[in-house]
Amino acid sequence: RRFRSRSLSLLFVCPSLTGLVAAAAVPQCAKIVDTFGYVHFSAGDLLRQFVRSGTPEGNKIAEMMNNGQIVPSEVTVNLLKTAMLDSGKTKFLIDGFPRNLENRDTYLKVVEKDCSFVLFFDCPEDVLEARLLNRGEGRADDNVETIKKRFKTYQDQTMPVIDHYREKGMVKHIKTDVSIDEVFEKVSAIFKDE
Repeated sequence: RRFRSRSLSLLFVCPSLTGLVAAAAVPQCAKIVDTFGYVHFSAGDLLRQFVRSGTPEGNKIAEMMNNGQIVPSEVTVNLLKTAMLDSGKTKFLIDGFPRNLENRDTYLKVVEKDCSFVLFFDCPEDVLEARLLNRGEGRADDNVETIKKRFKTYQDQTMPVIDHYREKGMVKHIKTDVSIDEVFEKVSAIFKDE
């Protein structure tokens, strides 16, 4: 299946380090959906749903996630593409993606359209770690060892994505070590300018 609309509007939401709740992006995504009419997909949520399927492929992905590794691009992109097509909509906010340049390249190959811009939610590493450890969701990958692996993976693989889009003038940089309402004021200003 292919996207038929030429008016596909897409933005990527990248936290400063892995863990969108930790970067205060989850409430921001919900507010963007409510205020600006985007359909929200979380690459991580789609992957966790796939893991819960109990299939051999899902179990392999679970092992990768528990080791702080990035899931193969084809898996993530196909989950995103299916969700986008099934929605019947044309305005998408995708959080936690792309996690590396291969994700981005695979996405462009499959969807044939780049994002309009990237929201980069930036928060100091020590604040992120504390938020992840205290978010209370009981996720198996919210422990100090896995978080440290994710930080390293982020620096090695995700920062080059941010740098790529920054060089193209497509990154909207937002500090998130302030209140959720203060962050949304900054987010709203960006959307009103677009």
